[in-house]
Amino acid sequence: MLDIQLLRKDAVLVAERLAARGFAFDTARFETLEAERKTIQTRTQEAQSRRNTLSKQIGMMKGKGEDTTAVMAEVAGLGDEQKQLETRLSELQAELNDFLMGVPNLPHESVAVGKDETANVEVSRWGTPKTFDFPVRDHVDIGESLGQLDFEAAVKITGSRFTVMKGGLARLHRALAQFMLDVHTAEHGYTEVYVPYLVNADSMRGTGQLPKFEEDLFKVPFGLEDPSAAEQARIAAVGVDSSREPVRQKHFYLIPTAEVPVTNLLRDEIVAAEALPLKFVAHTPCFRSEAGSYGRDTRGMIRQHQFDKVELVQMVKPEDSYAALESLTANAETILQKLGLPYRKMALCSGDMGFSSAKTYDLEVWLPAQNTYREISSCSNFETFQARRMQARFKTGQGKPELLHTLNGSGLAVGRTLVAILENYQNADGSVTVPEALRPWMGGIDRLTTA
Repeated sequence: MLDIQLLRKDAVLVAERLAARGFAFDTARFETLEAERKTIQTRTQEAQSRRNTLSKQIGMMKGKGEDTTAVMAEVAGLGDEQKQLETRLSELQAELNDFLMGVPNLPHESVAVGKDETANVEVSRWGTPKTFDFPVRDHVDIGESLGQLDFEAAVKITGSRFTVMKGGLARLHRALAQFMLDVHTAEHGYTEVYVPYLVNADSMRGTGQLPKFEEDLFKVPFGLEDPSAAEQARIAAVGVDSSREPVRQKHFYLIPTAEVPVTNLLRDEIVAAEALPLKFVAHTPCFRSEAGSYGRDTRGMIRQHQFDKVELVQMVKPEDSYAALESLTANAETILQKLGLPYRKMALCSGDMGFSSAKTYDLEVWLPAQNTYREISSCSNFETFQARRMQARFKTGQGKPELLHTLNGSGLAVGRTLVAILENYQNADGSVTVPEALRPWMGGIDRLTTA
């Protein structure tokens, strides 16, 4: 969420910066809400001040034995007026909050202005795409020929955009996640966390998925929406704040990324400055409806409803966040380099960034069968955008709470890494060479072959 003080100072300038990312900020709507808020707030303060003055007058009048009936009636009327004003002020604050929840983050000054991915800027490349002396096959043909990738079974069990893996391929998938976790914890200083795969609406709002992107999420109804009298008594007996207890939720959401539960670890928290930076890594499945992607990447594992990802999350002081973005991105690059997978690093333009991001780098891995680079990691700095929604803060040297800067990135998307290995390490005989870096996690297996 944007800083409302910034909007109050210069809404027109904010609108211009948002226009660079293709967002039309409704300046008139904001200014109308703000004008009424200021008016109501002023009237509320005036009513309170008048009540205080009259209350003192009543005391003086009683001391003199004077009749206070008229003054007391005025005080009562002011009390009723003040309640009405406070109710309207609360409504306006809620309207402003809802309005701001739909406004994306401001792009950092270093972000190139552009409408879509065609304006993204290539920062660097690593590795040289391999030249094959046989017809290159895509990961679907390779996996099915090995008898270890089964899309038909997944369709029977669930539906399209799901996958069943077997044998060595399933083991390779598991090995990739373990390899990534071990590298990030042992070499990059991240703390591994295990988090829920279901989260409440507050968590989704905190990281920016709600309210704007609800159609992209899988909502799961929960059975304890109307707790029994016995359940209510149990909660009261143990002193649980039912407003914060997950079982009170009407529904949960399956996580679209571990960014959501991991970043929300600091929601409504104030951490000590000396505890920063906080660096977490988590391996989770991710669930996305892929709304709006009809007809795109329908073949294979590139765009799935369920996929695994190893996620990197950092919470840092504001002055450290852009150095942290470079570091976090380099951590994700290390995985690609250790696996020997050619890739390029792209700085996204203003029109191609995610809703919450101030600056994003995409890492795109080379896929021989597509003869192009495809995204495998997206690393972003959100500055205070998420922290303001979550009220995630740290205590400064003066003891004053200040908003954190949050960052995250894929380190990496496991399924897409598997796709890249199948295609880049394929052999003429249909086998797939296991990258040397992964062999310790594969029990020494150096090649995937048909059973």
